[in-house]
Amino acid sequence: MDARLQQRVQRYGWDRAASYYEQSWSRQLAPAQDLLMKMAALKPGERVLDIACGTGLVSFRAAHEVGSNGEVIGTDISEAMVESCRRATGERGVANTRFERMEAEKLSLPDASFDAVLCALGLMYVTDFAGSIREMFRVTKPGGRAVSAVWGKRDRCGWAEIFSIVEKCVESDVCPMFFQLGTGEMQAALFESAGFADIQSERITTVLEYESGEEACVAAFAGGPVAMAYSRFDDATRASAHADYLESIAAFKRGTGYAVPGEFVVTWGERDRAEGN
Repeated sequence: MDARLQQRVQRYGWDRAASYYEQSWSRQLAPAQDLLMKMAALKPGERVLDIACGTGLVSFRAAHEVGSNGEVIGTDISEAMVESCRRATGERGVANTRFERMEAEKLSLPDASFDAVLCALGLMYVTDFAGSIREMFRVTKPGGRAVSAVWGKRDRCGWAEIFSIVEKCVESDVCPMFFQLGTGEMQAALFESAGFADIQSERITTVLEYESGEEACVAAFAGGPVAMAYSRFDDATRASAHADYLESIAAFKRGTGYAVPGEFVVTWGERDRAEGN
């Protein structure tokens, strides 16, 4: 798929997913976000960038950790996600955050301007993995660090058939390389190629728990990366796709709910302090 077309698919797809995202994924993504925040080790007064911030699940945690003397800027390709964050900023009375629509592949931000750059479950969706990580490096201050969490290997993510199920229903080609960054040491290698040093990477397993088949389907179809394609389904196609997806996760059924296995890879890298000399 052409890169600009893929970006449009991502932008408008996440616009559609925005209203479902937090209720569908906040609990399931928490283990990856917890590890990312631990590895980031944010300090009061720091300036932080949260790329692909979604509804601000990480951004607002970072804002709390850096305190009133710090600042967090959240960026996302989806205007609906950005607007959700802006509304939440006002509702929560958080004064040290700012949110902007921006593509991860080309950040409209100055060089060496952040103490920490975060990306929690966002890099899988970009059109250029290496270029986006180079952008993370570019905006990180010498002595600063970047941390990125991605989904792990395809065969360790029990929900992975969602992509092929959607492809059977409508041509979408959504995230054809979705699991690449979680394979082997791919993400760590790209961090190194971008210029980061002292790279650390950790792989963790998790379980995505859903109370019902309906909840599992809302998360997979309406609240995730296939939302744009899903919006084009008629009622019959939706029913068929739901049935196929529930069959694909049938092995993980627990009573009336589901406990679907998953895996995350979280990678940390530092920009050499000597570069500022």
